[in-house]
Amino acid sequence: MNHHNTTQNQSKGIHIEGLSKRYGEGSTAVDALKDVNMHIAPGEVVGLIGPSGSGKSTLLKCLGAVTDPTTGRMSLGGEVIFDNAWKVRDLRALRRDKIGFVFQAPYLIPFLDVTDNVALLPMLAGYSNKESRAKALQLLTALDVQHRAHAMPAQLSGGEQQRVAIARGLVSRPPVILADEPTAPLDSERAMAVMRILNEMARQYETAIIVVTHDEKIIPTFKRIYHIRDGVTHEEVGQGLALE
Repeated sequence: MNHHNTTQNQSKGIHIEGLSKRYGEGSTAVDALKDVNMHIAPGEVVGLIGPSGSGKSTLLKCLGAVTDPTTGRMSLGGEVIFDNAWKVRDLRALRRDKIGFVFQAPYLIPFLDVTDNVALLPMLAGYSNKESRAKALQLLTALDVQHRAHAMPAQLSGGEQQRVAIARGLVSRPPVILADEPTAPLDSERAMAVMRILNEMARQYETAIIVVTHDEKIIPTFKRIYHIRDGVTHEEVGQGLALE
């Protein structure tokens, strides 16, 4: 099968073909990923589920350019970043400019206020202080936490912290967002609010979003779900419940 045609048609988003990751050598080798194939279009939020040890974290680390895959091909936002070897010279710049990360814990910097937590990435990417803060405020407003713009992280509720963390993940307008258990610490209502935000942001900014989750509450919201078992992905159609 010629993979290149499909890649041309939907060049943006996330495309993973035949990805494998082997730890160790010879008889002690362990295949954490065996043959992972995933395609996520811009504007799409897709779930990734699977038991502990199934390869979810390894896959996220490969996609986030934190771990070297063994073989296969990955493209993000229209650029081939790995084809049996890294095709990108500066992986730190790739992580900063192309990938937004949202984690289970917000990991906000405690001594910076909310605006500076979000403005930090654009500043590191070379935007002026003023521009960076304007970008931050725009997203904080979209996420309805602009009234907390000058608060310190410790003054925020858990739900507010998570929204600030989402703003930080989105502020560089990355083509790809990797969200690792973003709703785990939240109650049902806040978990649904986070999913609604991720779906709105995906549409608005044409971002491809992967949400790794064990959270039964949010699984019905996905239109598509990838199950990963023993390092192999299986795609299934989800319920795609509307998030009103």
